[in-house]
Amino acid sequence: MATPADQLANAAARGDLQLASEMLEGGADPNAPNSLGRTPIQVMMMGCTKMAELLISYGAYPSIQDPDTGTSPAHDAAREGFVDTLIVLCKAGASITEPLDKYGKRPIDLVTEQMMEVLRQEQMLD
Repeated sequence: MATPADQLANAAARGDLQLASEMLEGGADPNAPNSLGRTPIQVMMMGCTKMAELLISYGAYPSIQDPDTGTSPAHDAAREGFVDTLIVLCKAGASITEPLDKYGKRPIDLVTEQMMEVLRQEQMLD
């Protein structure tokens, strides 16, 4: 039987906003690690900005680092090209200039020039 943390992380990974919302409204902890040690915001479908917004609205920590790689959700959004999700994370307190992951990279080191332009337009580089 999957734990509530596993169920919420799985919903986040699938982009299942309805289930995630129901679980969070029912008191699920948005920062509880799943059986693999990852929180919902770490495994969420990065292209689903609404999932990021939902998790953050319930107190998910947007800068949590992966215990193995040191990457944050901002690293993942930047690497995968999801600038809208990166902006949501940054507006919630994540940084594009830190932390360094275990490979010596910051989130900003992983963005494309096109993403960089969007970040400039959104005044995320000031």
